[in-house]
Amino acid sequence: MNTSFITDFYEFSMAYTYYKENRQNQIVYFDMFIRNLPDQGGYLIFNGLNRLVSELQNFKFTDEQIDYLRKTGFDDEGFLNYLSTMKLELDIWSVEDGTVVFGNEPLVVVRGPIIQAQLVETLLLLCVNYPSLVTTKASRIVNAAQGRTIMEFGARRAQGFDAASEGARCAVIAGCASTSNTLAGYDYDIPVSGTMAHSYIQLHDTEYDAFLSYAKIQPDNTILLVDTYDTLGSGVMNAIKVAHEFLIPNGYRLKGIRLDSGDLAYLSKKARTMLDEAGLDDCRILASNALDENIIDDLLVQGAKIDAFGVGENLITSRSTPVLGGVYKLVATIQDDILIPKIKISESIEKITNPGYKKLYRFYDNFTQKALADYIALADEEVPEDTITLFDPIMPWKQKTLTNYTVRDLHKQIFRNGECLYAIPETLDSKAYCADEMNTMWDEVKRLRNPHNYYVDLSNKLYQLRLDLLDQHKKKKR
Repeated sequence: MNTSFITDFYEFSMAYTYYKENRQNQIVYFDMFIRNLPDQGGYLIFNGLNRLVSELQNFKFTDEQIDYLRKTGFDDEGFLNYLSTMKLELDIWSVEDGTVVFGNEPLVVVRGPIIQAQLVETLLLLCVNYPSLVTTKASRIVNAAQGRTIMEFGARRAQGFDAASEGARCAVIAGCASTSNTLAGYDYDIPVSGTMAHSYIQLHDTEYDAFLSYAKIQPDNTILLVDTYDTLGSGVMNAIKVAHEFLIPNGYRLKGIRLDSGDLAYLSKKARTMLDEAGLDDCRILASNALDENIIDDLLVQGAKIDAFGVGENLITSRSTPVLGGVYKLVATIQDDILIPKIKISESIEKITNPGYKKLYRFYDNFTQKALADYIALADEEVPEDTITLFDPIMPWKQKTLTNYTVRDLHKQIFRNGECLYAIPETLDSKAYCADEMNTMWDEVKRLRNPHNYYVDLSNKLYQLRLDLLDQHKKKKR
């Protein structure tokens, strides 16, 4: 699929205007960032770089697409020829998939000719917004499970085929053990898992017959769905019966039972007692049924005896916060070889942008290895490596001096003049990287409710630049 046309039409309208103004070679800088964290949480996990790299490497307008633009009213053959022969010459810096990030940080920085930088806007946001949203949702669910296994079960509830597979990849990067989506397992080389549906049990004459048949055919992986008729009155009892009458005598063990309805806390505790009394203390209890991080947290508070959770629709759709408001804003231009910072001003303070070409840094405590704060600075600044005083950009009188730290540049250069410099990691490598990232965050930042507000501060130079541009704008209005 050629995704070069996945762009809002006004991008072409602006591109044509830039072309007629002879600006097509003017160099600009754009930042992609998010303003608000999903679910009122304490962090976001960046994801989608893998897809962005793939799509930009194949970015080209076909003859058929150029013909379509003619039909929409673009009849300037010079402009259409420019588009048809255009080869991306962008420089792009980005954080990596699996990186923990926060609001108003430059996550992707794009530098290049204005038309090219403008035309990739929608594609870039599509590549990043959904994967970052679902990865963050999955991470919250994994954290709520407190070390218990999470399986992604959302394929049939996803908004389309692409979301089903991309969402599965996101879930695994965030820490899920497996996916139910066979295509995602095939495409991304990630673990797949699945047991049985209620229809399998209904197809047999009795629940016991269904369990026994399944155990005989798959004795090494017998996980039985016990809530088709009566969870405690027949389901768990029949599972125990199959374990004693077939599995154990033939050298196997009942691997697990799955609960998919009812009061999961109550049922799991009763089922655990029944299994233990039957000598099946190694049999795991799995639970599913419209779960999310808050329900899982509540279940564990209530003492539920659940070893693994299958989470579907609420994960794959990020149902509680279904949209991530990633934006893409102009922050600088080049005029006569001089970088001119640009700022967007709004009545809403959270919509005022940070101007200029910037870098994103993170400070780590050398003793605990935990992240202390993030720091946004202009690209030409030197970041002190021994002592630095940070301040809140909204309340600058709130300050903190850091010492004994390590500083890390979170940006990687991905493209230089259109050439890809970055090798996309395998999905399981991104999963390991994401786990390392999460381990550097204090538990207070990862808290489900009322998380700690992680510090994202500006350099003095950037902060003063922002104030100067705001002041210049104020004077122009007089």
